[in-house]
Amino acid sequence: MNVDFGKLSGLAPAVVQDYATGRVLMVGFMNEEAFRRTVETGYATFYSRSRGMLWTKGETSGHRLLVKEIATDCDQDALLLRVEPLGPGVCHNGYRSCFYRRLEDGRWVEFEPPVYDPEAVYGKKRP
Repeated sequence: MNVDFGKLSGLAPAVVQDYATGRVLMVGFMNEEAFRRTVETGYATFYSRSRGMLWTKGETSGHRLLVKEIATDCDQDALLLRVEPLGPGVCHNGYRSCFYRRLEDGRWVEFEPPVYDPEAVYGKKRP
């Protein structure tokens, strides 16, 4: 379990992919403790750069990520988590994936509808 956390000030990017569909759901960052907790619990845990703390996906929303497989890249400084999403969406804005916009004619366009109301889940509008 040698992941190189030294290149990004103790963090490694973690791409999260739906195990069943292959769709990329989100990108987070892990430090050694988040990685260890993910391996131990089987649920995706990340390090929040903005809050300076660990967080397990779904601890507020209930939309957890059950880890099915963890892979690393050739340099062992980035991670791929293949997960089973437990809930309607992964994005805190109410979408199935955080990647719900695509570039069309120089503009970002939402290409799918939200799958849940984030205000009902989080109690307030999120940035």
